[in-house]
Amino acid sequence: MNRLAMLAAALLFATPAVADIKVGVYGPFTGGSAGMGVSMRNGVDLAAEEINAAGGIMGQKVVLVKRDDEAKNERGAQIMQELLDKEHVVGVLGPINTGVADNSTRYANERKVPVIINASAGAKVNEYFAQAPENYIFRIAAADPLQTELTVREALDSRKYKKPAILCDDTNYGQGGRSKLEAALAKRNVKAVYTGKFKIKDTDMTPQVQEAKAAGADVLLVWGIGPELAAVANSLDRVGWKVDMIGGWTLSMSAFINNAGKNGNGATSPLTFIEGDISGAKQKKFVDDYHKRFNEKPIAVAVAAAQGYDSIYLLKQAIEQAKSTEGAKVKAALENLDKPFVGVTGTYSKPFSATNHEAVTADQMKMGVVKDGSVVLSAKK
Repeated sequence: MNRLAMLAAALLFATPAVADIKVGVYGPFTGGSAGMGVSMRNGVDLAAEEINAAGGIMGQKVVLVKRDDEAKNERGAQIMQELLDKEHVVGVLGPINTGVADNSTRYANERKVPVIINASAGAKVNEYFAQAPENYIFRIAAADPLQTELTVREALDSRKYKKPAILCDDTNYGQGGRSKLEAALAKRNVKAVYTGKFKIKDTDMTPQVQEAKAAGADVLLVWGIGPELAAVANSLDRVGWKVDMIGGWTLSMSAFINNAGKNGNGATSPLTFIEGDISGAKQKKFVDDYHKRFNEKPIAVAVAAAQGYDSIYLLKQAIEQAKSTEGAKVKAALENLDKPFVGVTGTYSKPFSATNHEAVTADQMKMGVVKDGSVVLSAKK
């Protein structure tokens, strides 16, 4: 047999190469929101490493295509288009910031590529049902309407406060939270006695805190990112006002806890995951493995890490049920999983449906409280 014939025979009988399954991951890995983005990315990395060690997805290796959106809306849109058009990813995980999500996820929707939002609480998800014939945007994170309702429930229904003040940053995230807090209060025929705002990178909220106190507030509802919320806590100490501070999941971030120090004690928020409340073997393994893999204890932003970890396992389950990486088939599988999804953030019998792409409900949530540098399960008041 001549060399040409031998080559042809080798090609004929060679085992075809198995293509990788490429998954996009984007978020702020540098800048002020990096704590959340890096924790989310680490959670995805940890899960992908486990998946590949166990044989991948349908025998194919998972390859993560990771991009830093720098918390910039325009950058997020550019990244999404690159992931779709150049990298040809089969799914996208992330991002963190509301503006980035709302400026980028629509491209995936147009291209029929599923996105599992694993951190952004304010991003549009179910809203896409009204905007497009099909919706490829899903979320495994507690959405702002749910978080604000649970925040107000804790303040008014559980703790029996009657005169809430609201203090939020002036971003889309903060002002979206403000409007939803006001709506949750309105359901109870309550109006905030004071509503204030602050800018990103502000370090002294003494004027706002003093105005809230002067208005007779008995609880402070806050919405913003960790460093600025720490400035609120420090301003409360500066004026000597002892008042409960209750707000969104960002109160659990190390950027809040470390910057607020002792002044952060007692800050309370609704969470999908609490590092200090390991309720089962799966959660314990995740925390132990994360500490070991990234040499980080406590986890900088445990909620983002856990939701990132769960998001890729959720995508894996859908792909394996669909027996395909085709977007429409994966979407259909996500909307009708035939087995419960068991994650570190909880167990979901049917996380999504054809008309609801929000996985997290109040049943999956716990109230976490900052205590001496960590987050623990809040005691009932």
